[in-house]
Amino acid sequence: MDQTQRSVVATANSRTYQFHPARAAITYLFNLYLGRSSRQKADDSVREPPNKNQKRVLALNRELPPRNEQFLLDFEQLQTQFGDQDQLRSVTESVLISLVIQCCDHAPRAEFLLFALRSLCNIGYINWDTLLPFLLSSVSSAELPAGQGSQGVPSTSIITNSTNFQSANSVSTLTSVHVIGSPAQSIIEPSSSAALSPVKSSDISCNGQPSTTRMNSSIRDNAISNLRQLCCKIILTGLECNLKPVTQAEIFYHMLNWLVNWDQRQQGNEECDGKSWRPDKALIEWLHSCLDVIWLLVEEEKCRVPFYELLRSGLQFIENIPDDEALFTLILEIHRRRDMMAMHMQMLDQHLHCPTFGSHWILSQTTPNLSVEAVANLRYSPITYPSVLGEPLHGEDLAASIQRGCLDWERALRCIRHAIRSTPSPDWWKRVLVVAPCYRGSAQVPTPGAVFTSDMICEATIDRIVELLKLTNSEINCWQEWLVFSDIFFFLMKSGCIDFVDFIDKLGSRLTESDHRILNTNHVTWLLAQIIRVDQVMAALNNDSRKVETTRKILSFHREDRSSDPNNPQSILLDFISSCQNLRIWSLNTSTREYLNNEQLQKGKQIDEWWRQVSKGERMMDYMTMVDRSIGMFWVVSYAMAQPACETVMTWLSSGGVTELFTGANVQPNERLMVMREVSPLPISLLSGFSMNLCLKLVFQMEESLFSGQVVPSIAMVETYTRLLLIAPHSLFRSHFSHLAQRNASLLSKPGVTLLVLEIVNYRLLPLYRYQGKCKTLMYDVTKIISALRGKRGDHRVFRLAENLCINLILSLRDFFSVKREGKGPTEFTETLNRITIITLAITIKTRGIADADHLLYLQTMLEQILATSQHTWSEKTLRYFPSLLRDFLMGRTDKRGLAIQAWQQSETTVINQCTQLLSSTADPNYVMTYISHSFPQHRQYLCAGAWILMQGHPENINSGNLARVLRDFSPEEVTSNIYMMVDVLLHHIHMELQHGHSLQDLLLKTCSNLAFFVWTHELIPLDILLLALIDRDDDPHALRIVISLLDQQDLQQRVNLYCMNRAPPEHWLYTGTFKRTDLLKALGNHLSWKDRYPTFFDDIAARLLPVIPLIVYRLIENDATESADRILAMYSSFLAYHPLRFTFVRDILAYFYGHLPGKLIVRILNVLDLSKIPFSESFPQHIGSSNPAICPPLEYFATLLLALVNNVIPPLNSNLRSGSMGDASNNSVRGPHNKTPATPQSGPANASEGQKAFYQIQDPGTYTQLVLETAVIEILSLPISASQIVSSLVQIVVNIQPTLIQSSNGLHGASNCVGQGSVLPTSPSGGSTDSLSAGRSTPSVSGINSSSFVSRSGYTCQQLSCLFIQACGLLLAQLPPEFHLQLYMETSRIIKESWWLTDGKRSLVELDSAVSYALLDPTWASQDNTSTAIGNIVALLHSFFSNLPQEWLEGTHVIVKHLRPVTSVAMLRIAFRIMGPLLPRLANAHNLFNKVLSLLLNTLVDVFGKNTQPSVPVDASEITDLIDYLHHVIHYEGQGGPVQANSKPRPEVLELCGRAAESLRPDVQHLLSHLKPDINSSIYAATHPKLVQNSS
Repeated sequence: MDQTQRSVVATANSRTYQFHPARAAITYLFNLYLGRSSRQKADDSVREPPNKNQKRVLALNRELPPRNEQFLLDFEQLQTQFGDQDQLRSVTESVLISLVIQCCDHAPRAEFLLFALRSLCNIGYINWDTLLPFLLSSVSSAELPAGQGSQGVPSTSIITNSTNFQSANSVSTLTSVHVIGSPAQSIIEPSSSAALSPVKSSDISCNGQPSTTRMNSSIRDNAISNLRQLCCKIILTGLECNLKPVTQAEIFYHMLNWLVNWDQRQQGNEECDGKSWRPDKALIEWLHSCLDVIWLLVEEEKCRVPFYELLRSGLQFIENIPDDEALFTLILEIHRRRDMMAMHMQMLDQHLHCPTFGSHWILSQTTPNLSVEAVANLRYSPITYPSVLGEPLHGEDLAASIQRGCLDWERALRCIRHAIRSTPSPDWWKRVLVVAPCYRGSAQVPTPGAVFTSDMICEATIDRIVELLKLTNSEINCWQEWLVFSDIFFFLMKSGCIDFVDFIDKLGSRLTESDHRILNTNHVTWLLAQIIRVDQVMAALNNDSRKVETTRKILSFHREDRSSDPNNPQSILLDFISSCQNLRIWSLNTSTREYLNNEQLQKGKQIDEWWRQVSKGERMMDYMTMVDRSIGMFWVVSYAMAQPACETVMTWLSSGGVTELFTGANVQPNERLMVMREVSPLPISLLSGFSMNLCLKLVFQMEESLFSGQVVPSIAMVETYTRLLLIAPHSLFRSHFSHLAQRNASLLSKPGVTLLVLEIVNYRLLPLYRYQGKCKTLMYDVTKIISALRGKRGDHRVFRLAENLCINLILSLRDFFSVKREGKGPTEFTETLNRITIITLAITIKTRGIADADHLLYLQTMLEQILATSQHTWSEKTLRYFPSLLRDFLMGRTDKRGLAIQAWQQSETTVINQCTQLLSSTADPNYVMTYISHSFPQHRQYLCAGAWILMQGHPENINSGNLARVLRDFSPEEVTSNIYMMVDVLLHHIHMELQHGHSLQDLLLKTCSNLAFFVWTHELIPLDILLLALIDRDDDPHALRIVISLLDQQDLQQRVNLYCMNRAPPEHWLYTGTFKRTDLLKALGNHLSWKDRYPTFFDDIAARLLPVIPLIVYRLIENDATESADRILAMYSSFLAYHPLRFTFVRDILAYFYGHLPGKLIVRILNVLDLSKIPFSESFPQHIGSSNPAICPPLEYFATLLLALVNNVIPPLNSNLRSGSMGDASNNSVRGPHNKTPATPQSGPANASEGQKAFYQIQDPGTYTQLVLETAVIEILSLPISASQIVSSLVQIVVNIQPTLIQSSNGLHGASNCVGQGSVLPTSPSGGSTDSLSAGRSTPSVSGINSSSFVSRSGYTCQQLSCLFIQACGLLLAQLPPEFHLQLYMETSRIIKESWWLTDGKRSLVELDSAVSYALLDPTWASQDNTSTAIGNIVALLHSFFSNLPQEWLEGTHVIVKHLRPVTSVAMLRIAFRIMGPLLPRLANAHNLFNKVLSLLLNTLVDVFGKNTQPSVPVDASEITDLIDYLHHVIHYEGQGGPVQANSKPRPEVLELCGRAAESLRPDVQHLLSHLKPDINSSIYAATHPKLVQNSS
C-alpha cells in the first residue's frame, strides 16, 4: 500500500474512531488521571456524539486524580463494557496519541502517559506496530503551522521507501498550547552538502510584530522540543518489544529527518535578530533522545536497522552541526564507516585509470532500452568521478563543480591532453564535448553524461600549444605535430566547446606568465589564422564587447621569423602569416584597424606581387615542378586569397582537358561520354600546408565537379579529393551518402554517382570511416542500396560493388553492432553478407570480447535476425574455433543440404531439358527470352548447376553467349543462389562419380576447368562469391582443394599481378605519377560491365578478392591445412599489401588461432605487414626465429614492451600532479616529448625522431597509440612459448617493479631521484614494507632486467614509473585472448597465497590486518610513497586489467576467488573483497554475472564465519563491519542500476541469494545481514519492497 492509499485509509479511520462510542469514556478516564476532568467536561459537551439517544457509558468518577497504580484496573473495567476489542484498542491508541500531543509540555502528565503506555504494554494491549507510525505521522501533522494541517503532511522521510502514515487528526490539536510550526522537510541525498528546506520559519516570523513573533516562535519551539522528547521516550519503550521491520524503518527515517532539520525553525529567528543563536536545553535533550533511538536501532546485537542506512542518509552532510559531542560522535562514525565502505567500491589506483585510445572500444557503458540511433548518439563517459559513497558519477553539473587543481581536475586534464596528443576519432570527441556556456541557448539544459567542461578543454588545448612551442624551440622538427594539432584545434573551435575570447585571454596570460622566450616563432599566429573564419571567431572579433582587447592580444602573438632556412616552405608561411592575419582582421572590423601592424599590412603587397607574377600569361605554374619557395608562397596565398588559390587548384586538375570515352560494343554510338584527361594528383606534401579555409573550399568545389558535373572526373581529382579528407580527418570528414543526400536529394540517382561514391569509400576511405566510428552507419546506408537492387534484374555492377563494400565494412567492425538500424525484424543482408556477419561475430567475440552487458542480451536476437533468411550451417571444424556463445547457438541448426540435393534431383530432368534447349550450340536465339520470361524461379536457381552438368569436362560445348545473356538478366540474388546451388551440386556430383570408380584427380581437374569457363574464359559469374561459396562447404573434403586449385591457376595470378602493376602503390597518397584508367571490360569482365558505360576509377574484379583471401586462410587453418595457408599467403603477399585493414587481419588471426599456429605460419602471417613500418621491439625477430622456441625471452624484453606502452600509450601524468608523497612529478618536464624518447625501445619509422604520425600514415589501426598497443599484442601472440610463461614473466616484473627501479636508479643518480618525501623505506609489513626488501624472503629486484636506463628513458620518477608499469601491464593483458586471463588469475592467486606475511604463522592477526590495510585500503595507494607490497602490486594489476576488460570477458574473473579458497583468515577475506569488490558496481546491469561474483564473495565470508568453521583464533563479527556495509551498498547499487538513490531497492533475486548464504553463517554475522533477505518479517528492505510485499499478501 503506497503512501497515498495509507493517507486515505488513515483519514477514514480517524473519523471512525472520533465518533466511536468508547472514545468519550476512554478520554474521560485518561483526563481523570491527568487531572484534566473539569476542562474536559466542557470539551465533552462539544464532542457529544450526534446520536442523542445513544446510551452513555461512563467510568467511575472520582473528584481527585487517583493513584497511577489504579489506572490498569479502571481501564480493564472499562474494557469489559465494549465487545469489539480491536476497535477499542484502535480508539485507545488514537486517544493516547491525541493526549501525547496535547500534554507534551506538561511534565507530570507526560510521565503518566508514559506510565499508562508501559502498563498497557505489559498486558499486551498496545500494538506498537500501529501506534508508533500513527504517533509519528500525527506529530508531523501537529508540527505544521496553523492553516496547513488540512493540506496534508509533508514527506518526513529521508529514504522514500519508508512507510509514512497520516495523523489521526487532520488538523493540529496543539491549538490549546500554541501551534507548532515546522517547515516542510526535504529529502537529503547522499551527495548534498546541506539540508535544504523549501519553507523556513522566518518566512512567517519576520512578517509580523518582531517581539510578539519571537515570543510565539520561542513557545512553539519549546513545545515541539517537548513533543519530540516525549515521542522519543515512547519509541524507546516500544523498542523493548519486537517491532516489525517496516515500523523500525519508519521510526528510523523520522529520527533522521528530525536530526537533519533540527535547526530550521531557529534559522528564521537568527535571520530576524541578526544575532547568533545557540540551542537550548530542551532541544539538546530531544536531540540526545533521537540519538538514543538511532543507536538502539542500529546496534549490532539486534541490528533492527542496518548501519548502512546511516551511511546513505546524508546525515553527515548537515551544514549547521550543533555543538554537541553525542551528535558529533555519530557523524564521525558515519564518516569513518562510509569511507571504509566507499573504498571497496573503488579500484586500487583508480585515479590513474584513464582512456588510452589504444583500442576500438568506444561505448563502455550499458544502454538499456535504447534504439540503435540513440546508442549511436549516446554520450560516452571516458572517466567518472567517485562520489563519497565510492560510486562512479558523471554529469555536466558535477564536472562544473570540480575544483581546479584537485585530483579529479588533473585526471580530467590528463585524459584530454592525451586525447589531443593521440588524436582519437572525432566520434569520440563528439561524445564527450559540451558546448561552451557563451554559445548556448538559454533553454539548453546541462548534459547528463558529460565529464569535461569548456574550461578543461581550454586549459588542455593551451597546454598542448605550450608543449609544441617548447618542442619547436628545442629545434626539433615538429611541423607534423603542429599540422595534426591544427586539425583538432579547428574541430574543437568549430564545435563550440571552447570560448574563443576566454581562450585568447588565458593563452595570453599563460604565455606572459611563462618564460618569455617560449614564444619565439609565429606558430601561434599561424594556428589562429587557421580558425579565423570560424563563425564563433568571426562573432568574437565583430560583435563581442571585448573585441578590441581580443584583437590586440591576437596581434601580440606575432613574432619575426628567424629560420636558418629562409626558403623552407614552413619558414615562408610563418614569415608571412602575420601579414595574412592583419589583412583578414582589417577586412573584418573598422574599429580595430588602428591596432594593426602597418608593416605587416604593407608586407601583404609582396604576396599580391608574387601572385601576379606567377599567374600572369597563358602558361600556368606546374605544381609538380614547384620549388620550395613557390610552395611556401602558395601556402601563404591559401591564407590570404583562398578563392583564387582554390580556382588555381581546380584549373590544375582540369588542365589536361577532356576527351570522349570509347564505349563498348553494347553501347549506342550516339551516347557520348566525356571524361577528364588524367594529370598527376596534388602531392600530399603540398596539400598539407593549405589553409583550412582553402581545404574546405576545395572539398566543396571538388564534390561539385565529382558528383554534379557533366564530365566524368579524372582519377587525379578523385585521388586529390580523398587526400584532402585524409590530411584533416577531424575537420573535413563527411558521411558521403547522408552528406550528398542533404546537398541534393537527386544526386545519388544520377548514373555513375553511386558507383563513384562506392568506389571512393571501398578503395580509399574505408579506414577513415572506421577511424571516424562511422562504419556501422555506412553499412546501413549501403544495405539500403543492396536491398533495393537484390531483386532487380540486370543491375549487377552496383550491387556487387555495394556487396563487396559491405563485406569489407562488416569485416572491419571490431565491436558489437546491430544488423539493422531499427533493430527489429530479419536482416536486409544477402545470404553472403549473413554468413560474413557470423564469421565477424566469431572473430570479434573471440579476439576482443563483447564490451557491454546489453550486447550479450541482444546477441541471441541478432543471431535469429541473421539466420531467419539463411539456411547455412557451419562445419564442425569451423564451429570448433567459434566462441562458445556462438557455437552453442549454431550447433543445433539442421543441415538442409541433403534436402537441397533432393530438390535438385527432383528437378534435374526438367532443368537439364531446359538447359539443353538454351545452351546447346544449335540453340534457338529466341528461346533465351522464352526462358527468361516463362521459366519457374525454382528452376532458374539450377541454371548454373545444369550448365555444369552439361559441360562434362568440355565447357566449349556450351553456348556461352546464351548463358551470359540469361545470367545478366537475372537479379543479383538469383545469380548468388545459382552459385551456391552449383557448388552443392558439383560437390555431390564428385562424390557420385567417385562411387563409380572415377579418379579424384581427374574429377578435380574437370571441375576446375569447368569453373575456369565460368570465371575466366567467359566471365559469367563473380569469382569472389564462388570462392566464398566453396569455403563455406569446407565440411566436404573436396571444397577447399578446389579453392586452392583455383587460386593456383595462372589466369588468376596474372590478373592479380596485372592489378598490382597498373594500380598505384598500396600507399596511394604518396603516389605522384599519373594514374592509368583501366578499360571497364578488362577491369570488371563481361558479367559486371555488360551494358554499363561509366568508367572505373579503382574498381577491379581482382580487388574484390581482398576480403576473400583472408577468409580462405581462416578456413584452411580451421581444417588443419596450415601448409596450404602458408603457400596462399606467400603467393598473394604483395597483393594483400592493398588490403585496407591488413594490420587488423594479422592481429586478429593470431589471436583467433592462438595456440594452434605453427611457428612457420606465424612468421608468414607477420610478413603480410610492411615490417619496416611497424614498431616491433628490436629483439622481437630473434625471439620468433629462435632455434630453441622453448626458451622464454628474458624479462628485459617484456619490461621493454611495457616501457613502450608507458611512453606511447598510457596517458602521461600531469606535471602538476601531487598525490601524497608521490615523488616530484615536475620531473615530467624532462620527459621526452610524445613519441620522442631518445632511447625509445621502438625501431623503424616509429622511432621518436620521426615525431607524431598523421592519420594517413597509420590508417590501420588508426592512431599511434593503437599501433603501439596492437603491435605489442602481436608480439606476445607470436612468441613461441606458452601463455603461462608470458603471464608469469609479466607478473614477476609487476610484483617487484618498485625495488627494481629504485635499485637501478640509485646506482645511477642516487636515492634522491626516486624517493619522495622520505628516503628511508620501512621494513615491516605493518609499516608498508615491500616483500622484496625483507631479507631472506625474496630478491631485492627482478633478475634479468638491465633497467639502469628505464627511468631516464621515461622521464618519470621511480615511483611514478612503477605505477604506470602496472597500468601498462594490465592494459596489455586485457587485450590478449582469454587463455591468458586464466593464467593471470592462477598466477596472481598463487602469489597472494604464498605471500610470506600471510603464511608466516608467527604473525599476529593485528599485524596481518595492518599489512592488508596498508597495502589495500587506500584507493590511491600506489602514489602514496615509495613502499610497496607484492599483494598491493598484484591487486593494482588486476584492477588495471579489469578496467580495460570487455564485459563478456569478466565472466572468468571468479577463478581468482576459486583459487584463493578456502579463505581461512580475515586478512585473506579482505584481499578477496578488495580484488573483486570494485567489479560489482561495473556489473550492475549484468545481473547474472553480478549474482555469480556476489555469491563467491558470500562464500568466502562463509569460509571464515561459517557455522561449522573452527578458526584457529576467534574473530569477532565487528572486524568486518565495513564488508557488511559494502554488501548492503553494492546490492542497492545493482538494484538501482547505478548510483544509489533515496528510493533504491535491492532486487528480490539478490535478497534470496544473500538469504541462502546467510543461513550458513554464524549467528553473530548472520544477523548483520538479516535485512538482506526476502523475508518481510525480518528485513526492512523486503518489508518495503513492493514486489515482495505483494507476493506475501
